[in-house]
Amino acid sequence: MLSNNLAALVGTVLGAVPIVLADNPIIQTLYSTDPAPYVWNDTVWLFTGHDEPNSDWFTMKDWRLFSSTDMVNWRDWGKMMGVETFSWASADAWAGQVVERNGKFYYYVPITRKGSSMGIGVGVSDTITGPYKDAIGEPLVANGAIDPTVLIDDDGQAYLYWGNPNLYYVKLNEDMISYSGDINNVDLSSFEGHFEEGPWLYKRDSTYYLAYAGHCCAEDLRYSTAPGPTGPWTYRGQLMPTEGSSFTNHPGIIDYKGGSYLFYHNGALPGGGGFTRSVAVEQFEYGSDGSIPTLSMTDEGAPQLAPLDPYARVEAETIAFSSGLSTEPSSDDGGGIHVTGIGNGDYIKVKGVRFGEAGAASVSLRVAAAAGGAKIELRLGSQTGTVIASCAVDATGGADVWKTISCPLSGSATGQQDLFFSFVGGGDQNLFNFNWWQFEKK
Repeated sequence: MLSNNLAALVGTVLGAVPIVLADNPIIQTLYSTDPAPYVWNDTVWLFTGHDEPNSDWFTMKDWRLFSSTDMVNWRDWGKMMGVETFSWASADAWAGQVVERNGKFYYYVPITRKGSSMGIGVGVSDTITGPYKDAIGEPLVANGAIDPTVLIDDDGQAYLYWGNPNLYYVKLNEDMISYSGDINNVDLSSFEGHFEEGPWLYKRDSTYYLAYAGHCCAEDLRYSTAPGPTGPWTYRGQLMPTEGSSFTNHPGIIDYKGGSYLFYHNGALPGGGGFTRSVAVEQFEYGSDGSIPTLSMTDEGAPQLAPLDPYARVEAETIAFSSGLSTEPSSDDGGGIHVTGIGNGDYIKVKGVRFGEAGAASVSLRVAAAAGGAKIELRLGSQTGTVIASCAVDATGGADVWKTISCPLSGSATGQQDLFFSFVGGGDQNLFNFNWWQFEKK
């Protein structure tokens, strides 16, 4: 949970975003890094690292989770694990990856061991949204290297790769928390000297792919392919050139609902850089020979796959783009996450909201406010677009005392449009907290 001071700091650092229609980077409420997307239950689950604001090193204390079914509106699920999850660890919640097996979810992460170098820990949970706990009470492997990636092959054999600047792999046992045989060194001669870190192992059709960050520093993204999960690997080319203001990068590649997507990180948010990074995504198409084109970083991101239904309850932390906000664990409705750090001029953009031909008559908003005098303006198309509602937020009895307010709408809320929640109020950085919203049809 963000403290009020830290929430205010994030809001200050990230709050200078101008009026934009961009959707990259896809997370703006905090600095996110090292994307690890995972398709499960018809949803993209995006596990990330978390850079602390104003950092001059890779200061990372926990791992976060986001999800989407349309590739543009991303729901924040909060913190999944932290360094403190592992009693043997002291620092550095760096790049990890999650995989499901036999109804459990395994989160492989590199962490600095107390009094020693990096080891690979394993978190485990009965649900993808956590909480995750230490599965074995010690590192799975510990040779000082980082950036684990995991693949369960079609025959059931699981493989764990990791490394910087050398690359290693082991064969995991079915329990996913132990391995058989030795730690194997990957022959990197075929990578033409490009491998640096951040391996991402996956299989497409009958070909095995290993994407990774190349060179140091500044890094680009590259990939190799193989006929089997352990090679021999053939270098195939560059995925993404060195771009943006981050000197590191980290790939995560998935197929989802007929499209292929590359996740990566950059320093594109205000205050961003090599130690304050943000996750972004691009859609691409494989060549007929299985090749991946060289992609550039964009502001637009991926196209929206389906409209958002405003007549079902939508969590306020479901966001296409935002400014000045943070999130924190909520006491409302038994838990979850809500939006906080709300100040005058901040906003949330929700993309592609389908109001329908008849349109909406009113909107319900779940809020908690220690003081009154603020309001939420609902606008269409942009931060300065048509106002369809102006909802007063009066004091509810405290920042953790929740109330549902309802506001009538003008006749403009029809068709499919981008929706903006614009926040208006006095000088307090924490005008109120915002948990969910829902429209009612005419």
